[in-house]
Amino acid sequence: MSNQQSGNLQSIWIDGLWRNNPALVQLLGLCPLLAVSNSTINGLSLGLATMATLIISNVSVSATRHWLISEIRIPVFVLLIAGIVTSISLLMNAFTHQLYLSLGIFIPLIITNCTILARAEAYASRQRIIPAALDGLAMGLGFALVLTALGALRELIGTGHLLANADQLFGAMASDWRISLPDSYRGLLVAILPPGAFILLALLLAARNIIEHRREALQNKADDSATAHQEAHR
Repeated sequence: MSNQQSGNLQSIWIDGLWRNNPALVQLLGLCPLLAVSNSTINGLSLGLATMATLIISNVSVSATRHWLISEIRIPVFVLLIAGIVTSISLLMNAFTHQLYLSLGIFIPLIITNCTILARAEAYASRQRIIPAALDGLAMGLGFALVLTALGALRELIGTGHLLANADQLFGAMASDWRISLPDSYRGLLVAILPPGAFILLALLLAARNIIEHRREALQNKADDSATAHQEAHR
């Protein structure tokens, strides 16, 4: 693998997980992010479904990009995404029925997630299959991680438990995965209500911005030091 290819792959991962994260930077797909993330398992499940949709749609768009004329490109992308989401919905209904019922309308609403259509149009329609698949994986993983983290925070703060109903996703082996805080903690109800979703997402955004600003400040300081060192040796 050439250095340029390696750099491109690294950039795809950094964009999806941090620099251009759909949930923390682009602020796309906030409806399911806020509505479903009242538990770790719900957040993780919808995140995985969204990631699968992103990967398959990116690969499909990349594979068919040479045969689509510009006038019908967007409608075809929407039809592809709708077919993929419908297939995922049917599979979840068949194999994880209780989880399917818990997520409800938000599984079909993956079709309307702006991130999926945006990546299909902005990236997959211009790239080969492998980079398109990796872009879908990185963006989907970034979204799923935020969704899971938000769900874990809301569940833990709101109910004092973590990984409740894990068996709905992982089967009977996960029936004892539940983690509970001491009985003296009664939970903070606002965390699992809609206002709690906004508050905790805002805190995640703030934490990400603080880390990024500190990183940029350290980078600028290092660049200034390097520049001063070079000028001193002239």
